Amino acid sequence: MGIKGKNKQKIVVILGPTASGKSDLAVQLSLRFNGEVVSADSRQVYKGMNIGSGKITKKEMKGVPHYLLDVASPKRKFTASRYKQLSEKAINKILKKKKIPFVCGGSAFYIKALVDGIILPEVPPDWNLRKKLEKEDAESLYKKLKKIDPKRAKNIDRQNKRRLIRAIEIIEKSKKPVPGIKKNSPYNPLFLGLKISQKELSKKIEKRLKKRLQRGMVKEVKKLRESGVSFKRLEEFGMEYEWAAKYLQKKISKKEMVERIQKESEQFAKKQMAWWKNDKRINWIKTQKQAEVLVKSFL
Repeated sequence: MGIKGKNKQKIVVILGPTASGKSDLAVQLSLRFNGEVVSADSRQVYKGMNIGSGKITKKEMKGVPHYLLDVASPKRKFTASRYKQLSEKAINKILKKKKIPFVCGGSAFYIKALVDGIILPEVPPDWNLRKKLEKEDAESLYKKLKKIDPKRAKNIDRQNKRRLIRAIEIIEKSKKPVPGIKKNSPYNPLFLGLKISQKELSKKIEKRLKKRLQRGMVKEVKKLRESGVSFKRLEEFGMEYEWAAKYLQKKISKKEMVERIQKESEQFAKKQMAWWKNDKRINWIKTQKQAEVLVKSFL
């Protein structure tokens, strides 16, 4: 856990699949260990995307300050490079207050960019290239990426067209592979991973989806569309936003929308676990008590 990181800043990273209870655990640990939370979620950074992304409410925060929520417009792309920049700023702010930063979320690339100090190039978007790549399906984009950068292809979500296009764009514009890991990360992290059975997770996803629909998830997507976010852009966000957008366009029925969100959320959870399964730094836990014991000895 860490003599070698004794001169580095201690941070606690809470990760795990969607619907596993990461946000709640981050709040409980922050209350117990004088901490503040930095979100690592690629959809919760956007304003107006609250219900569908499962953004924590003020009441659920229990007075614990949260960072990196509502920092970007959904009309524009928010990059991992920007995330790294803003999350480092937030961590420094928390450390200055003599508090513990708890980084919490399910976006593996955001967490790796921050904790492992991956150097991310600021390659501006090439709209012509994107338009061309947009015509291809995820499978052919993945094959293309694997050919030009097998290392990046190993840890990318092969179904996520947006990520695949961005990776190809970076390589083609910079004429270099997507950068690897920097050796001098300023952090000494404790990784906590929430372990949950597939059966239990499926039930949690189903329960959560019912709750989101009751809270007005479809209305939220309609409101985003009315504020100028295109259906195409909404579909890029995947899961809740993609299928609610298709339902609003009358492309699918309400029943089909619910089934597709459930199925895709379960597949997404499996992918999240696959991203982390080979990372030996992660302490897999099932209870808050286990987490508290690990955090206490780490700090």
